[in-house]
Amino acid sequence: MSWRADTRTKVLVFAREARPGRVKTRLIPLLGAHGAAHLHARLVRRALRTARAARLGAVELWSTRRQRGRDLGERMHHALARSLRRSRRVVLIGADAPVLGAGDLRRAARWLAGGAHAVFAPAEDGGYALIALRRVSPRLFAGIDWGGPRVMAQTRARLAALGWRWRELPEVWDVDRPEDVARLRRLRP
Repeated sequence: MSWRADTRTKVLVFAREARPGRVKTRLIPLLGAHGAAHLHARLVRRALRTARAARLGAVELWSTRRQRGRDLGERMHHALARSLRRSRRVVLIGADAPVLGAGDLRRAARWLAGGAHAVFAPAEDGGYALIALRRVSPRLFAGIDWGGPRVMAQTRARLAALGWRWRELPEVWDVDRPEDVARLRRLRP
């Protein structure tokens, strides 16, 4: 079965602005502030290419200037709630998971269309690199230890408490630590 672009699905790419000294700070000792910012900008461009290649519908970049909220959860809730006012399904990806492919985004949209309330791509560090929803609740994002190793586990507990059906894509890794830069280099031909 092939998947055709659906104007009722929107893809959001969440990313910080690529400002030296403000992004990928754990990579500064390896790459320098400008090198870390340059890498981040490349990862954002790659995420946007992946989002467009999925051919699901409109693609929007949500940079820090556009995001609203005190923490990552509030910022994602705001973006997802706003997007779900005009779209039936929203797929939100971070900019730093280079192994997340267009097929993963299409699978998430299919699972939502098939009845799942939410789809996630768990990350090796305990968080997630993709969240796809067809409904949203602030309870899904409340009380999560953002940036910590229990984000996905806490999110699963919130999903269960909400009574939502969810699916999970295979676990992915993101580029946060110096050893991740080596993994990224091995991805390129």
